[in-house]
Amino acid sequence: MPTPWDSAAPGVLALPSGRLVRGRGLRRPLPPGQRPTYGLYLLGRPHPPVDWDSEWIRWPDFRLPSDREAARAAMHAAWRRADTERVEVACGGGVGRTGTALACLAVLDGVPAPEAVAYVRKHYAPRAVETPWQRRFVARFA
Repeated sequence: MPTPWDSAAPGVLALPSGRLVRGRGLRRPLPPGQRPTYGLYLLGRPHPPVDWDSEWIRWPDFRLPSDREAARAAMHAAWRRADTERVEVACGGGVGRTGTALACLAVLDGVPAPEAVAYVRKHYAPRAVETPWQRRFVARFA
């Protein structure tokens, strides 16, 4: 079984349960150090090939996932895997879609939905979750 992320590594969000998930923007180079064992990629088109297990959700920039049920299932899977694996969630810039998904993972981890965006902004990126409809998606996530 792989070791989890180093909690001090850049972009790693610590959820209340202790699960660690790395968020990042795919327009930047892969950070040095440990590689993910699973990646959830949120893009308008398929992600570039990676050397680890991954899933792609069609999610255009500044919008919501094209298939919300598939996105919900993928986030549940990512949250479960983060208990024992190095999970990465990424989009182009690593802020809007990634922040939205991280906030949904926070909800799954026990953060009340109305507080999840603030949690991710405090512990991951101050501008995470960029649009009103992304905030609404998190508020309704269960």
